[in-house]
Order: sequence, then C-alpha cells, then structure tokens
Amino acid sequence: MAYDPNNIFARILKGEIPAYRVYEDEHTLAFMDVMPQADGHTLVVPKAPAENLFDLDPAMAAAVMRSTQIVAAAVRQAFAAEGIMLMQFNGPVAGQTVFHFHLHIVPRYADRPLRQHGREMAPAAVLEENARRVREALQRR
Repeated sequence: MAYDPNNIFARILKGEIPAYRVYEDEHTLAFMDVMPQADGHTLVVPKAPAENLFDLDPAMAAAVMRSTQIVAAAVRQAFAAEGIMLMQFNGPVAGQTVFHFHLHIVPRYADRPLRQHGREMAPAAVLEENARRVREALQRR
C-alpha cells in the first residue's frame, strides 16, 4: 500500500485537523489519542511520511524514540503511572488502523484494566485536561 498523504495523522501534521498536542520538535509531534485505552494515552508521530516501521528512515526512527522517551516520562509523572506500555502496529492484520507510523504511550496500573482501543471517543474536556497535565509535566522536566 502506498503512503496516503491525506491520512488523519498527516492532516493533523498539516494543521488541517485539530489535535490535543502535548509536545513538538523539528521531527516529531505528540498528541492525545482520542480513543484512549487509559487516561494519558498519547501518540508520537514522525513529521516525515512513513506508513509503517519498514518505511521509516532510521534517523527519523531515532527521533521518534527520543521524543517517546521524553513524552513517556511526562505521562508517567502526570498520571502517577506504575508502568508505561509502548505499542506500535504494522499492517492491518497487526491492528494498524492509521497508516502513518506512530507509537502509543499508554499508562498502566496493576489494578486498572485497559479500555478497548478504537471503540469510543473520549470527551473533549477530558482530552484537553489530560493534554494539560502532560504539558505541565513536560515543563517541570
């Protein structure tokens, strides 16, 4: 499948679709997942077009991982997470639904099950509050 420059993440990167942004640098953007599995579920995407891991330039992969470390630390702090789960899917049979490479950062707790992903949009007020918490944690680092 060829990269679709009109996928939802490409449109977010172009500013055509709003997102609850928490972090941005020259190579990456991080924003809240609108169908979170846990409060604080955040996505990190490269600004370069790449459908999946196999299309991602190694330098861009390194940039994504650097940003993921920064944002994951903020998510862990903001939500007092006991653990952080990183997820990344390649191809429809692996569960990929948006065909722009992205990493999921999901806070985990021993006593809280994950919600099902891709089932229900979180309320805008919750997403904005969660984004605010992550941005504040990033400012404290």
